[in-house]
Amino acid sequence: MNIYPNAYLKSVQDITMQFLMKNKIKALILDVDNTLIDYYRNLSDDVVKWARELKGHGLRLYILSNTNKKDKVETVAKKLEIPYKMFARKPSKKGFIKIQKELKLEPEKIGVVGDQIFTDVIGGNRCKMFTILVDPVTSKDYWYTAWKRPIENKIKKKIKNRKIQ
Repeated sequence: MNIYPNAYLKSVQDITMQFLMKNKIKALILDVDNTLIDYYRNLSDDVVKWARELKGHGLRLYILSNTNKKDKVETVAKKLEIPYKMFARKPSKKGFIKIQKELKLEPEKIGVVGDQIFTDVIGGNRCKMFTILVDPVTSKDYWYTAWKRPIENKIKKKIKNRKIQ
């Protein structure tokens, strides 16, 4: 099981078209909680602008979330004007593969962006996609995520020492 991402960046806004072209990425599968929005469901104008710019360059964006709260995911998807799938049960491959089939792209041309190693990174790696770990939008987490953060932080230190990007 590969727990290391292909790239580790501070936030989604650090994912540029230059970076994506260099890595031959044609689409991004995005996590929602603490990747695009904070604990209180705030979506920054900067993220909306970032998504609009990438889409303007022909990049395809798709949300894949573990949440079962449709209103939360749907609100973000509508603001970003992108499709979504929820209750994904990441790191299960199922949601990633469904999106890959819809996008009609080879897995290595799809980037998976998220703030969690044990869901987003492992799930994307299992599907042979290009994984991009970002720092959480905020330090406030749901209980089912908070207990994993100390473990992930140790792994992040190793990632920084390996100079991934």
